[in-house]
Amino acid sequence: MPGRHFTDQQMRLFMTLRQTHCVPVAAVKAGFSQATGYRLLSDPILPSQRKNSRGRRRPDPLTDIFDTEVVPLLQSSPGLRSVAIFEELLRRHPDLSPGIRRTLERRIRAWRAEHGPEQEVIFRQIHVPGKMGLSDFTNMGKLGVTVAAQPLDHRLYHFRLAYSGFEHAHVVLGGESYVALAEGLQNALWSLGGVPQDHRTDSLSAAFKNLEQSAQADLTDRVDALCRHYGMTPSRNTKGVAHENGSIEGPHGHLKRAIGDALIMRGSRDFEDLQAYRRFIDEIVGRINARNAKRIDVERASLKPLPTRRTTDYEEVTVRVTSSGGFLLRKIFYTVPSRLIGHQLRGRLFDDRLDLFLGATFLLTLSRGRAARGGSHSHVVNYRHVIHSLRKKPMALMGLVYRDQLFPRQAFRTMFSVLLETVGEREACRITVDLLALAHDRGCEAELAAQLEEDLRQQRLPDIAALRALFAPSPDNVPAVAVHLPELSSYNQLLNNTLVTEEAAA
Repeated sequence: MPGRHFTDQQMRLFMTLRQTHCVPVAAVKAGFSQATGYRLLSDPILPSQRKNSRGRRRPDPLTDIFDTEVVPLLQSSPGLRSVAIFEELLRRHPDLSPGIRRTLERRIRAWRAEHGPEQEVIFRQIHVPGKMGLSDFTNMGKLGVTVAAQPLDHRLYHFRLAYSGFEHAHVVLGGESYVALAEGLQNALWSLGGVPQDHRTDSLSAAFKNLEQSAQADLTDRVDALCRHYGMTPSRNTKGVAHENGSIEGPHGHLKRAIGDALIMRGSRDFEDLQAYRRFIDEIVGRINARNAKRIDVERASLKPLPTRRTTDYEEVTVRVTSSGGFLLRKIFYTVPSRLIGHQLRGRLFDDRLDLFLGATFLLTLSRGRAARGGSHSHVVNYRHVIHSLRKKPMALMGLVYRDQLFPRQAFRTMFSVLLETVGEREACRITVDLLALAHDRGCEAELAAQLEEDLRQQRLPDIAALRALFAPSPDNVPAVAVHLPELSSYNQLLNNTLVTEEAAA
């Protein structure tokens, strides 16, 4: 065709066709013009043999400086980036054009391929069914997930079988810890229905961070004991060498991208509560496992059986309830019912909750709090634990240390601020305590919060009497009880009958 050079293949086809066809027909079938065909007959040389090596069309800007300046830099500092060398050359030679950057990078890449240092080789492994299970944590902060419109600072504990690709993910509210690892790993194994021979983790550097040497040894012992309970051989990859844990480091990215896509398809990154978000994660992981169902079934047959029971996935703590109606644990103040003041309680500290026991008797479960990164104390407060005392001393609300955490919903907090500006401190504290008491007594916290939001929109103060009437029990729900008082003379008759019976018995 005009404007296009013919190839060696076209010429060979033309020469073959020329044996049985005339020149015009052979040229057309070969894909070029009749004139080209006659020219090839007079000069039958392949196009690839006609080409002359093309030299440079412009002067080489690196001729005088690459061997004398660039190569010594590469030899003395093998890890030096190409862009750093480029910037250094521009500083030394201001007359150089910035357009040489790509040329320099290609030249450096070629030099390193011939003269650079040896690189680490990755040895691909053959994975055997039932052999290796891997655990790791991955940060989920970039996904922007919120629960009840509040940002959720969390990680995912991620478990995976190297052969079949079975996966399990568990939402972790704190950092890397033994509790998070133990709970997530046991959930994964019991969901899988078997145990692999080996269990590999990374160096758990985040879990060891800021721990004393004795605490680090204790954490290592607990992880090893957990693996022994399930009959697994524990192993850890070399610190900072992520590819040794490659069978789970790569799937981290796949899982997070799948979660990100599902959040986009969902249309919202906000969840009603933490359980809803955990169900969302479980559904995504379930889809991944469904795609690998055949391989998982093959590997499940090679797994060792589970032990008869789970082992501990919590930390044992002991706390004493003070006269403040609570206790301090790891820079978090928790409130409990005031009847426990003075008692020593046993606690089981999980990743997301704290179970409290008095002796062997289970008392209640509290949400686990997390101390702020700045090191300041925080509070986990339930207004129902202190409202009976706050009724007697409403002004205590004014300077209460955990006042902001005492309000169960934002509407209560906002109304208190409005009351402070309009009616003063004393009246604001009294009305606010009455509101909290009403929410507690009538069990109408959500409904009362909605009513307070309406009052705020209407720019009016709450009417306690009206609210009590509004949330009073409905007369229709109160059963009508008719009490009939007997005649007093009937008691005399009852007494006489009793005396006659005793005499007859005598």
